[in-house]
Amino acid sequence: MRSVRIRTLAGLLVLAAVAVGAWQLLPSKGDAKTITVGTTDGVTSLDPAGAYDAGSWALFSNVFQSLLTFAPGGTAPVPDAAKSCAFVRGDLTTYRCELRDGLTFPSGRTMDAEDVKYSFDRTLKIKAPVGPASLFGTLGSVDADGMTVTFHLTSPDATFPFKVATGAGSIVDHTAYPAGKLRTGDRVDGTGPYTLTSYTKDRDAVLTPSRHYQGAVSGTGRPVDLRYYATPEALNTAWKDKQVEVATDQLPPGVLAGLNPSDPTQRVYEADGSETRNLYFNTRAGKPLHEPKVRRAIAWLIDRERLAATVYDGTVDPLYSLIPAGLTGHTASFFDDYPKPDPEKARQLLTQAGVSLPVHFTYGYAKGRGAGEQEGAEIKKELEASGLFKVTLKGYEWTAFQKQWASGKLDAYAVGWVADFPDPDTFGAALVGTGSAMNTGYSSKTVDRLIKDSRRFAERTEADQDFRSVQQTVAEDVPVLPLWQAEEYVVTTEDVGGGQYLSDGTGVFRLWSLTAL
Repeated sequence: MRSVRIRTLAGLLVLAAVAVGAWQLLPSKGDAKTITVGTTDGVTSLDPAGAYDAGSWALFSNVFQSLLTFAPGGTAPVPDAAKSCAFVRGDLTTYRCELRDGLTFPSGRTMDAEDVKYSFDRTLKIKAPVGPASLFGTLGSVDADGMTVTFHLTSPDATFPFKVATGAGSIVDHTAYPAGKLRTGDRVDGTGPYTLTSYTKDRDAVLTPSRHYQGAVSGTGRPVDLRYYATPEALNTAWKDKQVEVATDQLPPGVLAGLNPSDPTQRVYEADGSETRNLYFNTRAGKPLHEPKVRRAIAWLIDRERLAATVYDGTVDPLYSLIPAGLTGHTASFFDDYPKPDPEKARQLLTQAGVSLPVHFTYGYAKGRGAGEQEGAEIKKELEASGLFKVTLKGYEWTAFQKQWASGKLDAYAVGWVADFPDPDTFGAALVGTGSAMNTGYSSKTVDRLIKDSRRFAERTEADQDFRSVQQTVAEDVPVLPLWQAEEYVVTTEDVGGGQYLSDGTGVFRLWSLTAL
């Protein structure tokens, strides 16, 4: 899912995997202390059909339920709104779930399979430009029968359960959400662990534990005031002034680099994550970066080591692969093809492409989101130092930025990507498949075939070669240029526990894990 994040130093406390049996909520029902959490990941929409970004899905994790979810540190989906789910045919094209009994929406209505079918059908029907419909490319139809829902897939897809477990699988009340358009307003009607008591866009979301929740989480969470900040600097000020007790996503790079894990006034957690940041190119005919040789020339000029050291104070790792380290199929394909900056090789490619020099293009970024502006300036500097490119930087507010690339108006744009689920497929079709969520206009029959083939394997390690081949093709075509890989981090005051479970690369944001010590 789309986001912009940065990581802490590797020396900080590392989150270990925990068993499902330890997924308990510690506070007693009588303790109602509110915990304040600060973030710069804003919310695009309160309607699950209209958002495919980290800030929105973080909220969805708490106020909606999906049929499945992920336990802390887990890599396989576990039942949440469902009491059981499984493929019913060996060809991985029919997936069936039985719902839990007694799940009720805020209206008092009991959830049934019709609500699940309605939720998936409306997401595909609305197909919002910045929504998650592209995640369900293999979903052909959904049947509902009482408390049983059956998904019919157009081709084998072992990753479908992972996608159901994401924010895209949030189940809404079919009597409260319109079928053909997004719901507006500041209300949410979900069955998650929390109820959204109040919401002010770009300011805060006030959450109270739901008295009616039934699902994968046991126990009772604390009330939470989730506060949104426009910039990392604003979040840092709130943290220093003790306006928030938990800071996540994202403090400024310099602050992260200076965090001291031995400081007794705070707790600092870092988890192995799969967050990446990429530079995407508009490959459509008539655009300045349509020709692959022009994009390869850019790949010969970007200095990731310098970018990581100067803009991010060494708090990110240079990335040379579409799929980050730690996941099946990771390679160093971009390092193999473009091992170090070489302006002469870039010039040769541009000469072969027959383009006029310097090549002019626009580079878009989200204002106030991490170090996007400084990063853009550094990339502009590196490209223009060769005399081969002229870059115009344009910054946009986050929602406007999404609309800019969704409508194909930008030539190049840098966007962070947080894994939707712990599987390399989340870096496949969503980023480089035909009709990808990043809307680059790129289409490769080879890449599409390899992605489709990779989904035939229930044992995901068997898809390794398919993903390696995808990355080699992408390194040759360069519709996207990997920049860096980050890790998950959380910083809390000394009297707040559970921060190590809040965010761990599974795409779930567990506000209910936070405790007052």
